[in-house]
Amino acid sequence: MIISYTTKEADLLARIMRAEALAEGDLGMLMVGNVVVNRVLANCYTFKNVNTLTDVIYQPNQFVGTNSSLFQASPTTLEKNLAKRILDGEYYYPATHALWFYAPPSNTSCGSTWYSQPLAGKYKNHCFYKPKSGECSDIY
Repeated sequence: MIISYTTKEADLLARIMRAEALAEGDLGMLMVGNVVVNRVLANCYTFKNVNTLTDVIYQPNQFVGTNSSLFQASPTTLEKNLAKRILDGEYYYPATHALWFYAPPSNTSCGSTWYSQPLAGKYKNHCFYKPKSGECSDIY
C-alpha cells in the first residue's frame, strides 16, 4: 500500500478510473489510477492541499468523469480489482510519474507540453504529462 485509503475511497478510485478511461480498456484505467495516486502523493502545483483519494477525485475542475453516469454507478468486481492493483503500488508507463492526462480531439496528436508540463507519452487516446524535472519530487 502506497497511500492510506478506506474501502469507500477504493471504490471511488475504481469509479473514476472507469468514468475517465473505460474506452481505453484495463490498462488505460490503470494509468488513470496512477495519475490519481500521484496527485495524492504530490505536494506541488495545485495538489498541495489534496492528500486523500476523496480530495483528489473531487478537486474542482480536475476530472470531468465525476459528472458521468459511469462515475455514479457502483464499481464492478473487475474495476475494484484494478483499483486495488494501483493502491498496492503497480505503475504503468507513461503514467508512472504523470500528474495530468487528457484525450485530444480525434486525429490530433499530443502536444509536447500541456499547461507548460512535458509530455510523458500517449496510450490509446490519452496523453500523459509529468512535472518538469526537479519539481514534485514526491512522485519520483
